[in-house]
Amino acid sequence: MNILTLLPFIVLIGAMFLMTRSAKKKQQQAAQMRDQMQPGTGVRTIGGLYATVKEVNHDTVLLEAAPGVHLVFAKNAIGAVLSDEEYNRIVHGDGDDDLKADGPVVPDDASSLTDAADTAPADDAKIDLGKKPEAEAPKDGKADGETDAK
Repeated sequence: MNILTLLPFIVLIGAMFLMTRSAKKKQQQAAQMRDQMQPGTGVRTIGGLYATVKEVNHDTVLLEAAPGVHLVFAKNAIGAVLSDEEYNRIVHGDGDDDLKADGPVVPDDASSLTDAADTAPADDAKIDLGKKPEAEAPKDGKADGETDAK
């Protein structure tokens, strides 16, 4: 056999080896990160919930999302273990004094918000849902399109 015919297969096998190796490395890093969890550390779940670790079990973690609100999550659901500074900055807003605005945050296109308020229908305005009033309903008791099956 010619080496040129085997070259694509060799390249394909090499690429598959490299991809599985990097995936395995990421899994090991994630497992190591989860093993570093201790009660009192801040975490972010894969769903975006920020909480404090209360208890670490073999497969589960007890989290406190708010004072008195305890949740049980699978260890695999922990997306990141956060440092104390990062957790306090995100959850409590500590250290963001220079980033806070003096007033309410307004989007760049705030003019569209005021225009929309002027043209919005009143709360008591009737909305047409395409339904017929009771008086216009058929008198034979059948809905539109219904026929007698014989």
